[in-house]
Amino acid sequence: MKRIAIIGCGAAGMMAALAAANSSVSVTIFEKNEKPGKKIYITGKGRCNVTNACDQTDFFEHVKRNPRFLYSAFYDYDNTAVMDFFESNGCKLKIERGDRVFPVSDHSSDIIRTLFNAVKKAGVKVLFDTEVLSVETSGGSVSAITYADKAVSSKKGDAPIMREEFDSVIVCTGGVSYPSTGSTGDGYEFAKAAGHSVKEPRPSLVPFETKEDWCRELQGLSLKNVGLKLFLSQKDEGKKGGAEDNNKNAKKKKPVYEGFGEMLFTHFGVSGPLVLTASCHYEKDKKAELLLDLKPALSEKQLDTRVLRDFDEGLNKQFKNVIGSLFPSKLVPVMIRLSGIDPERPVHDITKEERLGFVKLIKNLPITVIGTRNFNEAIITRGGVDVKEINPSTMESKLVKGLFFAGEVIDVDTETGGFNLQVAWSTGHLAGTSAGEI
Repeated sequence: MKRIAIIGCGAAGMMAALAAANSSVSVTIFEKNEKPGKKIYITGKGRCNVTNACDQTDFFEHVKRNPRFLYSAFYDYDNTAVMDFFESNGCKLKIERGDRVFPVSDHSSDIIRTLFNAVKKAGVKVLFDTEVLSVETSGGSVSAITYADKAVSSKKGDAPIMREEFDSVIVCTGGVSYPSTGSTGDGYEFAKAAGHSVKEPRPSLVPFETKEDWCRELQGLSLKNVGLKLFLSQKDEGKKGGAEDNNKNAKKKKPVYEGFGEMLFTHFGVSGPLVLTASCHYEKDKKAELLLDLKPALSEKQLDTRVLRDFDEGLNKQFKNVIGSLFPSKLVPVMIRLSGIDPERPVHDITKEERLGFVKLIKNLPITVIGTRNFNEAIITRGGVDVKEINPSTMESKLVKGLFFAGEVIDVDTETGGFNLQVAWSTGHLAGTSAGEI
């Protein structure tokens, strides 16, 4: 009987095992953790955003790198198939804002339990506390793996090194984000050893560190229903010209990301759903600036009318006592300081130019990005095994027969909203099916 080894008992690994087991082959999962799905457990803040229920044609708009590579995998096992799998196996799902799909229970443990029960029912052998050390190849094909049984080592000292021959190996080790879950880059080393190129791993879906001290002053403040734009430019851009040239360049720029939703100020900068999605578009070698729109439902003209009305109603009041209805209380002193208007000044003394400048500030509050947080806070890893060296129709290596890749280990990443887990389900299913058939 054909033997298939799967490295990693996460989303991609368990789905690959289920797909391969349908071909009546022997399937073994090797997992270095003590239980399955440790990263699934923390996704969606512990609720597990299983997938996204968007239309098939819209899915690829949310894939930021190498969307075409996923065509075969996604259409082989799309979001509808994923939802059908969990529902038919007793895990009821619900669809929330943004077409995000969650278990009705709001417990990621139910997703893991459903998957793992299906894996056991399919007759898949699972070895926990077992770390794969190498993937051996011979004559351009996979031949065997070596692994250490950590469960034995904890009782008897050094872990015995084992070797087993397999016809196919599916690497589902994830990236390097949240390393505490076991994602420590093992898959990249297996790929390199087999001759593959690996695109530099970087944190993605990750908070931003910012230059401005006022962001840190607002630590803990959450803003809902705001607009956010991310602009990128060359780091030396504008050095040769004066202020006028810089203004002209700014007018020509287009945001690489524009979104609406919720964000959070932190002790290091900014976070929250809007910021995490914006981070997909961030380039560390570029100068990055965020523009925050605190009143996206109003045009500048409409906002000016609103501010003017507030000024008229509090004509003899001080500036600081008139604008309180515009912002959360914690934000008021920051906006006053950034506006440059004396907080003690009566509003009837504020000029039209000053008022319009204040309105522009509300609609275009600038925040300078100086970097991202590290992999410990990144939801996913950007980068990974080069897709040019993987057959998109099978997920098999183009360099080594019988070697497959699935999930986050591949250089494919998406925005937030359940899309990255869908990539794991789709590529895992295709890799498992292909390995079982070849």
